[in-house]
Amino acid sequence: MDKITIRSDRKTDYVFQYKGEDVTLRAGSIISIADGLNEVVLPTCVMKIVKNLIVIKDDAK
Repeated sequence: MDKITIRSDRKTDYVFQYKGEDVTLRAGSIISIADGLNEVVLPTCVMKIVKNLIVIKDDAK
């Protein structure tokens, strides 16, 4: 995949890693990553994936 978009539907911020660095996705925000998921580590949570969009939901219980 080339470009990926990550959208937060959470009420709290979500922290993931990109190229070994912590990135904070603010609650209700959207971020696009030009080089896909190769360098992205997403902590376990409920998410929905639709084509090149990942929607981050609440923490997995």
